Amino acid sequence: MGANSDAQEPAKRAAHPLLRGYLEHLANERRLSRHTIVNYTRDIAALLSLAGGAQLQRLDTHQVRRYVAQLHARGLDGRTLARMLSAWRGFFNYLARDHGYSHNPCVGIRAPRTAKRLPHALSADEAGRLMGIVAADPLALRDKAILELLYSSGLRLSELTGLEPDDVNVRDATVRVTGKGAKTRVVPVGRFALAALQAWVPVRNEIARPDEKALFVGRDGTALGARAVQIRLKQWALKLGLADKVHPHTLRHSFASHLLQSSGDLRAVQEMLGHASISTTQVYTHLDFQHLAKAYDAAHPRAKKKS
Repeated sequence: MGANSDAQEPAKRAAHPLLRGYLEHLANERRLSRHTIVNYTRDIAALLSLAGGAQLQRLDTHQVRRYVAQLHARGLDGRTLARMLSAWRGFFNYLARDHGYSHNPCVGIRAPRTAKRLPHALSADEAGRLMGIVAADPLALRDKAILELLYSSGLRLSELTGLEPDDVNVRDATVRVTGKGAKTRVVPVGRFALAALQAWVPVRNEIARPDEKALFVGRDGTALGARAVQIRLKQWALKLGLADKVHPHTLRHSFASHLLQSSGDLRAVQEMLGHASISTTQVYTHLDFQHLAKAYDAAHPRAKKKS
């Protein structure tokens, strides 16, 4: 009973007229993705639950700080709380614009610091093993194209599943992707990924339903969903003996860290990843340092510990 009621709570809170209006604003005016709107719904539902029967226009900064402290005590980390505060600030900005609210009680509140977790990246050898799948059937051909493209161009999972055949430019060896905030960028495609895509497209055209626009489709001819990509990648990783869990984002991280190790060009990596801020990309400099540190420890005679 308790678990079911907790699961239903965001849906109940979404019926709140102010939240319902805000969600319509996000969908119709800001044109955010369904996934993002679901996250906003959950985060603002948490605020409404914490506020209980209190009137939103009377909330002050001290109360919101207390809510953040309560959530932190429940085990939510700084990254999650920062996202929630961002959602709450956006909600109150909307209330000020459309409903005459006089202040935003979330302004100036910062989430607790959390330990910075470095993204997991495959080694070059592990990535090579994963790319070496034998494309012996149509689905394997598709999967090889997916893996090569994720690793070759550093795409997000949502960018990959949103691709259409015309987004791939074989002549220029590029792919046009639509990233966060509906921003479009063009990124290079490596020769192995390009060859895998050229092998997949004729098969895709035979499988896909006449009105299907997605580049990657399932055996039923409809667009391949994000969850299906995750499952197939996990299956291939296990089959090829990769011990660590491998997700689509692992290949994006691997692309970035390997490119940075080779080129040292942080700005180019930022542009290809579609990061709005260079600070987001700088996490890969830490991965690069880890790589160098391991090489130093293994090779430098003055670094080796005495047995």
